[in-house]
Amino acid sequence: MDTLYKVDATGNVKPVLLMILLQTLYSVVNIMLKKVAIDGMSLSILVAYRFIFASVFMVPLALIIERKHLQYVTGQVVFQGLLCGLFGGSLLQGLYVKSLALTSAVYVSAMLNLVPAVTYLLSIALGLEKSNLGTAGGMAKLVGTLTGIGGAMILTFYEGKKLCLWSTHLSFLHHAPSPHGAPTGSLWWGCILAFGAALSYSVWLIIQTKMSEKFPWHYSIAALTSSTASILSVIFALCTERDWRQWKLGWNFRLLTAASAGILASGVCYTLLAWCVRRKGPLFASAFSPLMLVIVTLFEPLVLDECPKLGSVIGSVLVVGGLYMLLWGKSKETQMKQKEVFSKDFVQCEANHITNPSLSCCQRDQDNKIVASVPAYTPSTINHS
Repeated sequence: MDTLYKVDATGNVKPVLLMILLQTLYSVVNIMLKKVAIDGMSLSILVAYRFIFASVFMVPLALIIERKHLQYVTGQVVFQGLLCGLFGGSLLQGLYVKSLALTSAVYVSAMLNLVPAVTYLLSIALGLEKSNLGTAGGMAKLVGTLTGIGGAMILTFYEGKKLCLWSTHLSFLHHAPSPHGAPTGSLWWGCILAFGAALSYSVWLIIQTKMSEKFPWHYSIAALTSSTASILSVIFALCTERDWRQWKLGWNFRLLTAASAGILASGVCYTLLAWCVRRKGPLFASAFSPLMLVIVTLFEPLVLDECPKLGSVIGSVLVVGGLYMLLWGKSKETQMKQKEVFSKDFVQCEANHITNPSLSCCQRDQDNKIVASVPAYTPSTINHS
């Protein structure tokens, strides 16, 4: 199986370190969100505060870095930003934190690894991508998608025995039962909500991709998304939460969680992810997604005193295996497309060379190495022939 990413010989490890940092921050925020959900904080208010903090962080950053591009903000861009705020903001996080409250950070992290598979299915349904089942890459994407969905079904319907690696008895980490869900049926209902979050995430990615084609300024997109998401989340929280005392945070763990989720997860992590995608591509970034699952599996028993179950471990392995199979298939298709482009460019170059022999041309691979060349036809070439 081909390597999905490389660290070059000169020690270019910065993207790798940043992706590890990013997934670590996501893991920490996930566990913090689970803790405040268990402690009884209103989930709709938590989501609202998250995007308020994200807006306070991202809007000034976008104005500082990309203020020259504000003239390109059109009505269509604003509408797409509203859709991003809905599917990538209020709806996504609403489903996400509710599923966290009903299940665990391990289940939700595993379900989010289905995002590439769900995005692949949606892209085929919308005609944005071809299945290409006659190729190795197309077949790998299909098998990886089915494997991931099978793992998600095991996560949902099979529990198994508890696998406690370790636990803590520190009193300040102990908690009361969560008021957000009943024990009966909470596991499968939480998994369904987590899958809904993955579906919403996939829709957001497709909308954002279309939006970036005409408005390719990521900080502004993030600022617009967080702003519209904060408005939608506040409206939803006001309609569903009647206890005004829930809005009071104080200098406590709830304030720290809301600020961390907004500034770190929806602000800093997005910036780091956008930089890594520009440098190494989306496949490189997606390959690090299972790292969050590993981190929360190791530390959730320590911090929340909750042990993973056999079903979650088996399901998570299948989901991650399906993810890497899909990424490998996508990588093979990308390589094939690059070779086709290189071949067409070289044929065109040879045609130009025949028309004007004084021009030279060469074919380069994805690492910018010359793999074929046609020298210029000069008098010195004639003398050597």
